[in-house]
Order: sequence, then C-alpha cells, then structure tokens
Amino acid sequence: MSKENDVSGNTIPLHDRPLTRAYTKLITSSEVAATTQSLGHVVRANTKRAALDEKNANAPKKRAVLKDITNENPPKLENIKQIEKVTCSAVSTVASTLKVIDIDSDHEDPLLCSLYAPEIYHNMRVAELQRRPFPDYMKRTQRDVTQTMRGILVDWLVEVSEEYKLVPDTLYLTVYLIDWFLHGNYIEKERLQLLGVTCMLIASKYEEIFAPGIEEFCFITDSTYTKDQVLEMESQVLKHFSFQIYTPTSKTFLRRFLRAALASDLQKPSVEMEFLANYLMELTLLDYEFLKFLPSVIAASAVFLAKWTLNQSSHPWNPTLEHYTTFKASDLKASVHALQDLQLNTKGCSLTSIRVKYKQEKFKSVAVLSSPELPDKLF
Repeated sequence: MSKENDVSGNTIPLHDRPLTRAYTKLITSSEVAATTQSLGHVVRANTKRAALDEKNANAPKKRAVLKDITNENPPKLENIKQIEKVTCSAVSTVASTLKVIDIDSDHEDPLLCSLYAPEIYHNMRVAELQRRPFPDYMKRTQRDVTQTMRGILVDWLVEVSEEYKLVPDTLYLTVYLIDWFLHGNYIEKERLQLLGVTCMLIASKYEEIFAPGIEEFCFITDSTYTKDQVLEMESQVLKHFSFQIYTPTSKTFLRRFLRAALASDLQKPSVEMEFLANYLMELTLLDYEFLKFLPSVIAASAVFLAKWTLNQSSHPWNPTLEHYTTFKASDLKASVHALQDLQLNTKGCSLTSIRVKYKQEKFKSVAVLSSPELPDKLF
C-alpha cells in the first residue's frame, strides 16, 4: 500500500487520508503509473498502431484488386474459354454416342431460352396433367350440347381467328377454355356460341398484342348477343377458372418437337413439314375424341405423321425425337392412327374450315397431301 508522511513526520496510509483534489490527483497518477508499468507493452503497441494508422492515412489511396483480397489468383479469361470448350466437346461426344443432337446449344438467340428450355418444358409436362377436362364430359355434364355442336362451334371459331388474323395460340387456348368450362358447367345450346366468342375474347386478351374488342365479337355473331351478355359470360368463365387462364396446349409442345425433328434430320428449316404438322394438329381441335390424348402426345403424333407423309424412305422417329418428347414410337401408335384417320377424313367430316385454310398457297397447300398406310414395323 502506498504511504505518505504527515506534518509531524508520521506515516499515513493513503486510504486513510481525506479525499481532496491533491489526494485525488495523487491516486490517479499512482494508478496510471502502475497500469502503465504493468501494461506497458499494450500502451506501446497502441502507440505504434496509432502512428502506423496516421502514416497509412497520409499515404496515397490504392484501389483494391482481386489479388489483394484473396489467397488464390482468379482464373484467366482464356482458361475459362478453354474450360467451356472442353465442356461443350464433352457434351457433343456424349450426344453423338447416344445419337441425340443437342437442340439447346444455341445460346445466342434469347428467344429460345436455351439455358432454361429443359426445365421450362419439364414444368409444362407437369402442368398439362393438371386441370384436364374429362374426355367424357359430354356424358357427365352436358345434356343439351353434343359433340357435333362442339365441332361446329370450333370450325366457326377457326374462321373468326382467320378473319381477325389471330395467332394460333389464341385459337388453341380458346378451345381449351371452352372444353374446361363445359367440363364443369351445364350450358344450354342457345348459349354455346356466346361461350365460344367469350372464350376467344379472353384468350385474345391473354395472347394477342392488339386484342379485338367486345363489340367486334358481338358483331361477328350478327349481334345475336349484346355486350352485357358477353361481359356476364366472361365473368362466369373467369370465376370458374379462378382467373388462372394459361395452360400448355399442343401448340406449345409442337414448337420444341419440330425443332428436334429438323435438327435430327440435319436439314434446313422445312417450312412444308412445319405447316403440315400444324395442319394435322389443328384438325384435332374439331374432334372431341382427341381429348383423351395429352397435348404433348398430340404434338408428337403430328410430327410423326408429318414426317411419314413427306418421306417414307426413313423411319419418322429417332433417338433425338424420343429424347425430347420422352415418347417411344410405340407410345404414339394409337394417336398417330387416329390422326391419320382425320387427315384422310375416313369418317366423312363435313367441317371444312381448317382444310380450306391449309389448302392456301401460303401454307404450301399441305391439306391436299395424304399419307400411305402405317405399317406396324414403324411402332
């Protein structure tokens, strides 16, 4: 304990002295001295650090580069390109071994979504299984509307889509909306045309850049229905769908399957095969019986029959098509035969809008083509 002498010379312990300014200063100086003595190395370190910080503060600033903040040098751009080349060559080697051509190798066209296309179409294959109308909904739900009436309505809607120059996706989505609504709602035959134009109005709003107005759809029905009636029906349809309009149609899958077909044939883009596949697939919209086939199955069957119609010298199916459609030729036997019956009009269907449409020169007159008999060895 620190001590100090009083006036008479006696020693007085520091803790017994009265608390004065002088005594407080003495205590403070004693503690600081002791602390400085015991932690002298810390004070010296802090002093040195402060001096160093001051020196660094006055030094010129330097930009941080990658080598200053990591222990590993980043790969050079040339190395990255070499890795990409090796990866691409490896993929090509595997594809050639399996005789499957990679149709997603073109990353330059952003519209192809090549990086995400496999995942996108996988999700579509899952989505096509949801909210499918029952293939026998005419027996289950409808008592007034028949298959023939449905076919006549679709045939007329084909003419409407041509009149207003609507994109094909609008027509396919329209037919889906009609079938899905009839699947769950009874409707009188007098209101069937109203349902048709309303579904086309909704599909146009979804697919078209410039959708026709309600007045135009009323006019196309020869003013059979008023604007208020169309609006009321539109509300009913949207509520039935819970405002979830989109679904993958056969047109959605045909684009990818045609790409696979043209790539596997190593041909230049075949406009004739594209028109023919679209024609065959559009014929299925008229036939109520095709509701039993998935949209992806219909699209694959259209490619199969289109290839067979144009060329019987080679098998219409190959590993590339099997890979991207996930269907073997044997899986398509029933649907391809049913589609050929439509092409040859074996049932004598009197609905001609689609056939007249594809007899035009702008579609290479593919409607006049016919396919030979399908031998069992193809499947």
